[in-house]
Amino acid sequence: MFAATDDRMLPGFADPVHHSQQVFAAVMQAMARPGRIHDIGKDLEVPGPLHPATGAILLTLADFDTPVWLDDDLADGAVRQWLQLHTGAQIADHHENAAFVVAAGFGSMPDLATLALGTPEYPDRSATAIVQVDNLEAGAGWTLTGPGIERAHRLACSPVPAGFAAAWAVNHDRFPLGIDVILCAQQAVACLPRTVEIREG
Repeated sequence: MFAATDDRMLPGFADPVHHSQQVFAAVMQAMARPGRIHDIGKDLEVPGPLHPATGAILLTLADFDTPVWLDDDLADGAVRQWLQLHTGAQIADHHENAAFVVAAGFGSMPDLATLALGTPEYPDRSATAIVQVDNLEAGAGWTLTGPGIERAHRLACSPVPAGFAAAWAVNHDRFPLGIDVILCAQQAVACLPRTVEIREG
């Protein structure tokens, strides 16, 4: 619900098994229905500048087998310590080697083409990018089409990342390889699996 700014070592989920199951189900539903907004991370106190939704996803999906890359805003201090304490995840020095790439905003998000794309034999070994944004809104912005969308779905993301739609088209064309993206805005989350097509406007 809010991000902490003091030096306390914050707890993770109050009920790790139940809460992680809830978050996992929500993320899977969001991946299955691209662009649909879900609320997760309620009542989870996280170290700033992490968003509650981002923290909830990392608590659920990250572990010692999934190297996590954090951008400069997240890598120093409380976020790194909190993540390692509660998940055991290794913090990757380079985003090319990470299973999860976490950015406080699109301005610090590495190019999709430089992330782990998977292999033809193991496309599931690609990275998942988790990007924090200021706001997510249905009914405006991008037009999304593809599996899990009956006709088309609109999703607005702010700030709108310049050139993202073009970079996404390249990512989409690599299918079954490619990157899946999770957008987080405080407690709101929406997913862009590599199968979805994005059209601006």
